[in-house]
Amino acid sequence: MSFLSNLFRRKPQAAPRPLFYDIVCPYCFSKFSPEEVVFRASHHREDDEDYALGEDELLNKYRERFGLDSVHDMEAILHPLDVPEEHRLYSDHVLTGLTDRYGELTRRRLCPHCHNELPVTAGKVPSNIISIIGASQAGKSVYMTSLIHTLQHVTADHFDAACMPLNAEISRKFRTMYEEPLFERGDLLTSTQKEKMQEPFIFQFVFKDEEKPPLTLVFFDVAGEGMVDQDYLGLHGQHIKNSAGILFMVDPLQIRSIRERIKINIGDKPGEFVSQYDEPRDVVLTMFGDFIAYQEKGKTDIPTAIVLTKSDMLTALADEEGTYIKTNSNIFNPMEHRKYMDLDEFANIDGEVRRFIEKVDKPFKGTMDVYFTDTAYFAVSALGSNPVEQKLQGLVSPIRVDEPFIWLLYKLKYIEGRESQ
Repeated sequence: MSFLSNLFRRKPQAAPRPLFYDIVCPYCFSKFSPEEVVFRASHHREDDEDYALGEDELLNKYRERFGLDSVHDMEAILHPLDVPEEHRLYSDHVLTGLTDRYGELTRRRLCPHCHNELPVTAGKVPSNIISIIGASQAGKSVYMTSLIHTLQHVTADHFDAACMPLNAEISRKFRTMYEEPLFERGDLLTSTQKEKMQEPFIFQFVFKDEEKPPLTLVFFDVAGEGMVDQDYLGLHGQHIKNSAGILFMVDPLQIRSIRERIKINIGDKPGEFVSQYDEPRDVVLTMFGDFIAYQEKGKTDIPTAIVLTKSDMLTALADEEGTYIKTNSNIFNPMEHRKYMDLDEFANIDGEVRRFIEKVDKPFKGTMDVYFTDTAYFAVSALGSNPVEQKLQGLVSPIRVDEPFIWLLYKLKYIEGRESQ
C-alpha cells in the first residue's frame, strides 16, 4: 500500500520562478534591479562627444580602491532610459542589450554603481554569493586556495558541475598568486594586508543540468584585521549583507583556552604561531554593529557555516576520553560527498564541532546562537599539516575543505540531502 501511495503521491510543486531576479554585483556587492543596469557602447566616434572615448570615473574609483591602475579611453556609458523602448533588447524578461542611435548593438551590461561588466546570467538567475570571513590569521587565503582547487579538481565532478573563473584575468591571478605557490611550490601564502585590498575572486559553479542556475562564488579576501575594525568593515564588508551564504573561519589558535595547550602538545615543531590573535567573538560583535543589528529582530538568517580551520592541529588535544575531542574523531578523516549531501555524516561532524566549541569558547558559541539563526559547524584542514617556517613539510592534502561549501549548496537547494543507506 505504501508503495502505491508513494507512486501516486504528487510531488510538491516547485515555487514559480519570478520573471527576473535582483542583481548583486559580484564586484562591489551593490544590489539593484535588472532595469537599473547601464551599458558600455560597442564603438566610439570622434564626431560625437556623447560617444567619444574618455575616462570612466566610477570604474576608476573602484579600481583605485583595490590598488589597480586607472584605465583611460573607455567607450561611452549608455543609459537605457535614453534609448527608445523598441531599441532595448530583452532576454527572458531581462534587459540584456541596447541598439544605439547609430544602429550599433551592445550587450555589455554594467553595474550602475561601479561600471564593471556583469555576468551574462545576471538578473536571469539568483545572485547567490558566498563570502569567506574571519579574523586575522584564520587562514582565509589558504582556505580559499585549497577550496577552489578542490572544487575544480574533485567536487565539481562529484556533482556534475564545473567550477570556472569568471574571466581570464581572475584565472591568471588565482593561478599565479595563490594556486601555484601553494600547490606546486609548497609556499605558505602571506597574510592579506589591511591596507592592501584584494579584488574579489569570482568563480561560477555551473551545473550540467541546465535547469539549475549557476552559482556565483565571490571570495572577497578581506584582510582579517578588517573584520574587527568597524570603519574598515563598513567600507569593505558590504558583500557580507548581500551574501546568500557565509563561510566563517575560526582558527583554533584564536581560542585562548586551548592555544597554550596546543603549543605545549605540539612540542618541538611549533609551526606557525602568531603572537597576536583576535578572539572570534570580537569578529561577530563587529559584524553585529555593521549589519546584523539592522536586520529584522537583530539577527541574520543567512546560512552560515562556522569553519574550524587547521583541524590537523587538534590531534594535539585528542585523547580516548574525548576531554576536548576523541582520538578517533571523524574530523581527522577525509570524506567525500557525491551527488548529494550525506546528512548523517553532516550531523556527526556538526555535533562534534559544536560540542568542541561549546567546551573551549562558550562566549563565542553563545554569541553565534544569538545573532545567527541558521548555522552549521565544520572542521577542515586546508593543508593537511602545520607548516614550519612558511614551508609545507609535505604535499598539500586537504581534509574536508569542501564540506562547508557542499552544505551551502544543500541549504540553497542546489543539491539534495540524504541519510546514509
